[in-house]
Amino acid sequence: MKSRRDFVKKVGLGTMAMSVGASSIFTTKSYAKVIGANDRVRVALVGVRSRMKALADACGKLKNVEVAYSCDVDDNILAAHAKWCETTLGYIPKVEKDFRKLVEIKDIDAVIIATPEHWHAPMAIWSMEAGKHVYVEKPCSHNAREGELLVKAQRKYKKVCQMGNQQRSAATSILAIKEIGEGIIGEPFKAKAYYSSSRKSIGKGNRVAVPSHLDWELFQGPAPREAYRDNIHPYNWHWFRTWGTGEIHNNGTHEIDVCRWALGVDYPTQVVSFGSKSMYKDDDWQFVDTQDVTYKFDGGKYISWEGHSRNKHGYNPGRGATIWGSKGSIRLDRNFYELYDLSGKRIKRINEKEQSGTTDTVGGGGLTVQHMRNFIQTIRGLDTLNSEIGNAAISTHLCHLGTIAQRLERPITVNPKTGKVPRKDKEANKLWGREYEPGWEPKVS
Repeated sequence: MKSRRDFVKKVGLGTMAMSVGASSIFTTKSYAKVIGANDRVRVALVGVRSRMKALADACGKLKNVEVAYSCDVDDNILAAHAKWCETTLGYIPKVEKDFRKLVEIKDIDAVIIATPEHWHAPMAIWSMEAGKHVYVEKPCSHNAREGELLVKAQRKYKKVCQMGNQQRSAATSILAIKEIGEGIIGEPFKAKAYYSSSRKSIGKGNRVAVPSHLDWELFQGPAPREAYRDNIHPYNWHWFRTWGTGEIHNNGTHEIDVCRWALGVDYPTQVVSFGSKSMYKDDDWQFVDTQDVTYKFDGGKYISWEGHSRNKHGYNPGRGATIWGSKGSIRLDRNFYELYDLSGKRIKRINEKEQSGTTDTVGGGGLTVQHMRNFIQTIRGLDTLNSEIGNAAISTHLCHLGTIAQRLERPITVNPKTGKVPRKDKEANKLWGREYEPGWEPKVS
C-alpha cells in the first residue's frame, strides 16, 4: 500500500461517506441516531505515549466505555502501553499498528487521536469519512488549510468531533465566562495568554538507521519523506516544521482559546508577532522559542500570547490567562478562577474540585475526564460538545496566524468574518497550507 489513497481504494472506504448536511450546527438528536444512551462506546486510541495516558485513563473512569484498540507506529511504545492498560484499565486492548486498517474495523465507535501534529487533521478527516466519531488533541490542524478541511469534513459526515482543549470543560472557567458575560469585570477588552518552560537543547540530529521497533513510513504518513535522524522520535518532532507546529500550538492553543472565549471574539483584524530563537541557537529546533503575538479584534479588543519555551530564567508563571475589564480582572488557570477589583485586590478564588496537570507532557486530571465525558455523552445524545470542532478550529487558526506573522516578520491583515488573509498577500497565502507526500493529501469533496 504505497499511499493512503491507494489503501482506501482497495478497502472501499470511499463508499462510506455520508451526505452533506445543510446546517453547520448539529443537535444531540442527530448524534443519538448512532449510539443509544446506555450503549457501550468502543474507542480506539491512536498515538499511545504520554498525553494518551490521560485520555485512556479518562475513558477507564467512564461508564460503558471500552478501549477496544491501541494504535501506534512504535512497537516499544505499544508494548509499554499494553502493560499500562493492564494495570490501569484492568485489560489489554487489541492492537492495530496501521491506522488505515484501524478505521476499517466496524465495531469501533470513536477514534481518539494523540499523534504527532502533522497527523491530526488527516487522521480526523479519514476517521469521520469511515463513520467514526473523533476526539482530536490540540492543535486540530498542522496548517490553516487543514483546519478548513477538518471543519468541512465534520459538517459533511456529521460526526461528533471534539478538540482536546480540556479547559472548556472546567467548571471554574465556565463560571468565569458566564460571570464575564453578566458584567462582573465590566466591559472586557484585553486578555493575555502565557506559557513558560525550560526545555533543553535537542542537539544536532545524526542520520542513523531507523530503529527496528519504529515504522518510519507510517510515522511520516502525509508529510513529505525525510531521512530519519536520532533527535526526532519520540518527542522532539514538536520542534520540526515537517511534523510539529512549535510552542504557540503545543501549549499556546489552550490559553489563546480561553482568552478568545472570555472576550467573545472569533477572527482578528490584524496579527503582529515578535519572536526569536534565543536559547541553544545551534541546535535543530526550527521555531522561535520566545514569542509575543498580539491579535487585534473589532471593538477595541485584543489578545496577547507570551511564550517562553526554553528560558524561564527564574520567572515562573507556568501557564494561564488573565482577562482585563473596565471594572476588574480575572485570572484563569486549569485549576482555579480568581477575581480582582481595579485596585488589584483579590475578591474571590474558586478551585476546581479535582486538580489537573499543567506543564507536564501528560496533562491528566479532572479536566480531561470531564472533557472526555462530555465527548462520550454527546455521542450518546445526552449532551452537547463543549468544544465542537467548528469553534475549536478558530482558536487553532489564531495560532496559525501567529506563526505566519512570525515567519514573515511583519504584521498581517485578516478578514474578521472569514479568518483569511487578503489574496494580494501572496507571502501569507503561500504559508496557508503545506506539501504532502503524493497520494496522502487530505481531501473533502
